[in-house]
Amino acid sequence: MPNERLRAVMAAGGWTYATLAEKTEVDPKSVERWVNQGRVPRRATAVQAAEALGEDVHALWPALRQARAARAVSPELVALYDQRADVPVSRYTDLFAQAREHIDVLVYAAVFLHEAYPRLNDLLRERAAQGCSVRIALGDADSENVRQRGEEERFGHGIESRCRLALMHYRPLVGVPGIKIRTHGTTLYNSLYRADDQLLVNAHIWGANAFAAPVWHLRRNGDGGVFDTYAQSFDAVWATATPVQEE
Repeated sequence: MPNERLRAVMAAGGWTYATLAEKTEVDPKSVERWVNQGRVPRRATAVQAAEALGEDVHALWPALRQARAARAVSPELVALYDQRADVPVSRYTDLFAQAREHIDVLVYAAVFLHEAYPRLNDLLRERAAQGCSVRIALGDADSENVRQRGEEERFGHGIESRCRLALMHYRPLVGVPGIKIRTHGTTLYNSLYRADDQLLVNAHIWGANAFAAPVWHLRRNGDGGVFDTYAQSFDAVWATATPVQEE
């Protein structure tokens, strides 16, 4: 059944299949099917189209109001740990050692990695030398969000000290080809440890240190899944972060 509401909104705004397709980064034939066959686009694409048209997404595609059936287990979930302390450090280092394209770390400090595995910098250098892109985003010790996190954890200024210690650990890697170190001041909802298509997510819980919060191990399973949501979150923080300069 044609989507007459969408047809009318497009006509009123002077939109063509081609112009709306360009705005939503889809093929014009997809837009044509939305209109003439009543096809419903993916939710993210529908929201993007509705914003461009200045219309409510549910008015254009009422079917999107329907709740999705919950899955008992995500196909991307490899393992769930009750707390970070249950994850052996070898889990992190083995994933990094296997990486061929991407290693991304988003934390405030995570000094436990260097403390438990002193060869971490050597491992990252080796991966970078083999063509792997390594990006490390650490908390800015002087940022308000880091200070606030310390108060929430009841660690006071401890987390600020750990951020400075983490930067000291990683500083020898500044300037190494293929490795980039930045500091960020964002509100950190999760610490992320990515190695290609695998990801360890350490949730942050108000009032608890990260070592006492759960960790889920994800493996990417196609576009648009949970893995991609976290990967995009990393990219968003990375874009706001400040590069660490050589001394």
